[in-house]
Amino acid sequence: MFVREGLLVLAATAALIGFATLDGVLDGESPGQGLPLLAGASLAAALPLTLRARLPLAGALLSAALALLGLVIPGWPGRLVTMVMFGAAAFHLPRRPWLVMGLSIVWTAGYGLHIPQAYKGLSVVTDLVIMGVAPVAVGHALRLHGERARQSAQLGHAEARRAMAEERAGLARDVHDSVGHHLTAIRMQATATRRALRGEAPAADKALSTIADLSSSALGEVRALLDTLRKAPAGPDAEEIEDLARRLSTPQLRIMVRRSGTGTPLPPGVGRTVYRVVQESLTNVARHSDATEVEVRLRRSPGTVTVSIEDNGCIGHTRAGAEGQGIRGMRERVHQHGGTLLSGPEEHRGWLVKATVPIGEGAA
Repeated sequence: MFVREGLLVLAATAALIGFATLDGVLDGESPGQGLPLLAGASLAAALPLTLRARLPLAGALLSAALALLGLVIPGWPGRLVTMVMFGAAAFHLPRRPWLVMGLSIVWTAGYGLHIPQAYKGLSVVTDLVIMGVAPVAVGHALRLHGERARQSAQLGHAEARRAMAEERAGLARDVHDSVGHHLTAIRMQATATRRALRGEAPAADKALSTIADLSSSALGEVRALLDTLRKAPAGPDAEEIEDLARRLSTPQLRIMVRRSGTGTPLPPGVGRTVYRVVQESLTNVARHSDATEVEVRLRRSPGTVTVSIEDNGCIGHTRAGAEGQGIRGMRERVHQHGGTLLSGPEEHRGWLVKATVPIGEGAA
């Protein structure tokens, strides 16, 4: 890491010296006098680049101060590093873009006022746009692009995991319905035949006993395998739901999780249903809504668990597929446990998904 940062500083220093040489900053001065001053100023201007990730705004302000001090060297391009630093500040501080933009414009205006009159070749408006606004806009745009790419990748992984879990569950059902049925029938037929013979044929009785035992053992192993196959990703634990919310949160979409009630674990089936409802709802918000905030409420009572997902999106905003397979899948999962699910726009603003699932012994 230190080697990489050192190489970056050296590269920026060399670039500033090269630009200054091309602009004729050293013209009229002896290399022995002007070059050391130029190299020192360029190195000092490049050092704040090491703060671009840890302290981006402080690094940008330090670079701005060094660029102003560098005005003693007419034509020195130290302002280029300051522009890069303000772009880095906009990239690393997504929640304070206007603060970064305001400081960048103030610095640009101050820099323009201190430039010697003989070197003012651009208009004030052009300077403000190029030096003050453009770097911040580029940094913020790169941040948005990265967040969108990350969110798209996370949604793709979540969809892949859900599809795999559904495929595994379907395969488990098929195996249970076919293989499990046949093994059970074999065991029942063997047991019934043994009872009918009533020990009249010892060899046949022994063979039928072996068949019954083997089929019973095979049925147990198949059921154990199906239990493993049915296991889905994390259930209803608040920590798992909060992890999901953190993965899907972006600077443009803030997801909050609030919980209340008893903290005892939910049954596995109910837990998976609650998790799937939250996952599908957050996916719908991220894909089909213009919402900027989502609140997930998880309330546990002795007999039921209630989960609600509420956002602040516009009611009239198109939500393609909002009443498609996703909502139907959630409703089927909740109904399997004897619960209810409501999904639709709220009275004034936003979309609400609310599921109530019984957790009593009879809630199958």
